[in-house]
Amino acid sequence: MAENNQSSARSATVVMAVIMVGAVVWWLRGILAPFALALFLMVIIDGLARVLRHRIPYFPKRAALPLAMLLTTVVFAFAAYVVADNASGFILQLIKDAPKLNGLIGQIGARFGVEVPATVGDLLAQLNLPKYLVSVADALKTLASGAGLVFIYLIFLFLARSGFDEKAHLLFRTGEERIHAARIFIRIRTGVERYVWVQTITGVILAASSWAIMAAVGLDNAVFWAFLIFIAAYVPILGGAIGIMLPPIFALVQFNGHWHQALILFAGAEAVHFVVGNFVAPRMQGVTLNVDPVVVVLSLAFWGAIWGVPGMFLSTPLTVVAIVVLIQFPQTRWIAVMLSRDGFPETYSEGSTDPSTPAPPSPPVPVKPARARRNASVKRS
Repeated sequence: MAENNQSSARSATVVMAVIMVGAVVWWLRGILAPFALALFLMVIIDGLARVLRHRIPYFPKRAALPLAMLLTTVVFAFAAYVVADNASGFILQLIKDAPKLNGLIGQIGARFGVEVPATVGDLLAQLNLPKYLVSVADALKTLASGAGLVFIYLIFLFLARSGFDEKAHLLFRTGEERIHAARIFIRIRTGVERYVWVQTITGVILAASSWAIMAAVGLDNAVFWAFLIFIAAYVPILGGAIGIMLPPIFALVQFNGHWHQALILFAGAEAVHFVVGNFVAPRMQGVTLNVDPVVVVLSLAFWGAIWGVPGMFLSTPLTVVAIVVLIQFPQTRWIAVMLSRDGFPETYSEGSTDPSTPAPPSPPVPVKPARARRNASVKRS
């Protein structure tokens, strides 16, 4: 009886802790979401610097991190340029195609026997467009200010890297504790890097294949649509599927309601998405992240509701981090089991162990705290 009461008390404590953490994360979302993005970018930049050091012969180690930061900045600047350069042409094309859109609305209403607005203007009036434009403007303003905050966080995180080793020495007194902490960090880093790598390559495949199909049928703004599909691919499961559904809709407008171009776009893009999602991505991952697909969708909805678009991009990495952390405590291991795909959260996939566990790193050389080093230097002098 006493054991059951203790178990119930522990479970209740865990549930209350999760609720409290969720409330704090939502309340401080304006601070925590940019900081989480900065940490995410820091892991990516650090991984790119490590690739430069290990894959390029005789590459200077001190130049790896600055070059990785420069490459990342160039990629984001190029992405912003592509969106800004193509968005104006896309909007002008929409204005020019307004009569075609009016005809398409009428065709849809006649085909399905539904009463629809006569023109796009009537439709926008019913949708109360000014209200949504204000919301979109507020979201863009928040995104711009958040990007600046992410950049500031990222700079200070890299400036604080020099003290990480000393802090780890103070936190973990014994070599065994430091090895265990290093394993946890390596697993988190490996999971995040693998997720980013797979999403990037699959996004490139989806975008390139979609662009080829759009160019073959003659769809306008094919580069713009391909780039949006690539960006949407970073949202797990739903992003790529939603991104490839938009071009067929606009194909109906461009081709005056002729269905065969839209059907070719839709069928081709869906076929590519099916092949990439079911064959290419699993083979690229080699060993999966061992996260249940239902949990991925729920995590996407949860973090999207709390942090918006940044939460949707970070939902899977945050879930991987949560699983790794929850494994470390007996009271919360059952949560990690429920979140994992196969019920064994310690493994990445069936029959494949965590890559950080088979070959534990050698015990780190003890590092004296800064104060002890200064005192020793004073004594010698």
